[in-house]
Order: sequence, then structure tokens, then C-alpha cells
Amino acid sequence: MAKKDMDLAPSRREKKGVGQVILLFCLFLYTLFAFIPVLLTFIAAFTDEKYIAKNGFSLFPKEWSMNGINAVLRYGNRLLTSYGVTILVTVFGTFMGLLIMSMFAYSISRPDFRLSKFLSVYVLIPMLFNGGQLSGYIVFTSMYHLKDSLWLLVLPLMVSTMNVIILRTYIANSIPGELMEAAKIDGAGEYRTFFQITLPLLKPSLAAVGFMMATAYWNDWQNALLYITTDTKKPLQLLLINIQKSIEFLLNNSNVPASAKAAMGGTIPQYSSTMATVIIVIGPIMVAYPFFQKYFVKGLTVGSVKG
Repeated sequence: MAKKDMDLAPSRREKKGVGQVILLFCLFLYTLFAFIPVLLTFIAAFTDEKYIAKNGFSLFPKEWSMNGINAVLRYGNRLLTSYGVTILVTVFGTFMGLLIMSMFAYSISRPDFRLSKFLSVYVLIPMLFNGGQLSGYIVFTSMYHLKDSLWLLVLPLMVSTMNVIILRTYIANSIPGELMEAAKIDGAGEYRTFFQITLPLLKPSLAAVGFMMATAYWNDWQNALLYITTDTKKPLQLLLINIQKSIEFLLNNSNVPASAKAAMGGTIPQYSSTMATVIIVIGPIMVAYPFFQKYFVKGLTVGSVKG
């Protein structure tokens, strides 16, 4: 019997090896198809506008130009200011959101906390019922008087029900309850147990949730469009939308002076400038993602699947 199992072992390993090769090939094709649009975006940003208008987008253009990048970089100081606002809102909002949601998740994960069930239901209500954009606008502007305030770029995205559930599930499944009980026996209070024991062990899930929050803050433009009126407070996304609107105005207005077109290099770079704005937006996220990938996968797997 043992000899028969030994004879079957190589064939099983061989089948497993063939399956892995097929899986790797499929993943390679999927990655390639996902990467081609990103590559095309970068190439189109440096392609001559006349060539795009005549031949369309191409991975191997014959004419290159910096007009699209220059059209965006022409906003120099405003672009740097908007970058600063976006970075400030992203870093501060992500940090405060992680702190508040992790403390909330820790509280409702404790079985001896009397209000854990009530708060678990309470945090689900915003996911199921929403007052709408109009009611939110009235509350923020008329009751809280936060019109044209950076707080309106931070507060609406600070707490998410799904993120709280991910953090709570991670605490319940990955952090031993005996460890917290031992800290309690040694005289540690809830705050000390959370900050010195739970929070360090929560890093993978915090990294996963933090990356999703940072991406949401970085890509948010709707709140800025609704509430922000001062140019120095406009985030990057809203500025880039305004740049695209300005280019569309120049294209659709027949009374545009020749000097404006000359400043654009003779041709208004509609397509290449659009791709340039995409690069400016996704560039920092693409750079940051590899550093969070390990924690991102681990945190979501443990925090979501085991629930």
C-alpha cells in the first residue's frame, strides 16, 4: 500500500505543477490586459495632439510632444497648493479615521462591553439608510457652518461602516482574548490594553483599511465641488477638473484669441492633457501601493473572510 502511494505521488505533483503553470499563465494575461491601459495613458500624455486626432491612441506613436504635460504644469503654483491641500487632507483624515474606527472596533469586539450589540447595530444604520446629499449639505452649511472649510473634506469620509467591520473582525479573530485578559489581570486599563497590546497587533488590518481610506481621500472631488469656493483650499482633483473645463471652453469657443492657442503650442491639447491629468492623479497612489500590498492582502483576508 505504501509503495502504491509512492508511485502515485509523482503524478500528483506533476498534475499540480501543470495546474500552477496554467494559473500563472492566466494571471499573466490578466495582468497584461490590466497594465496596457495604464501604459497607453502614459504614452498618450506625451503624444502629439495632431497625431492623436488623426490616428487615435497608439502604443507606438511616431510623433511626440510635451504640450499636454505643459498645459497642466502651466498652473504651477496652484497645482502645488492643491497638491498640498490633498496631501494634508489625506494624511490627517486617514490618521484620525483609523484612530477613531480602531477604538470603536475594539469597543464593540469586547464581549464584556454592555453596549457592544447596540453599537454594532447603530454603526450599520448609515450603510442601510442615507439622508441624501441635500440633507447633508443643509446640515454641514446651515447647522455646522462649515461652508468653505477643509473640515468638509475630512469629516464625510472619516468613518465607514465596512472599515469598522473589517477592524472588528480582525480583532476578534486574530488577537487572542487571553492576551487582553492577562493584561487586565496585570492591572492594565482599557486604554493601555488598546494602545499597547491591540493597536500594535492591528497593523496589517490598519494598513489595508488605511490604504483604502487614503485612496478615497485622494480621489475625492465631489465634496470639494459642493463646499469649497476659495482657490487656495481646492484639492488636486477639483483643480484638474477645472483645468479640463478650461480646455473644453477654449475648444468650444470660436472667439478664442490666437495668443491663447499659441500659448498651448499652436494646438489645444485636449486628449494629451487629459492623460497628463490622469498621470498626476494616479502617480502617487501607484508609488505608494507596493509598500502597502503585503499588509493590504493580509489585512483584508483575515479581516473579511474569517468573519
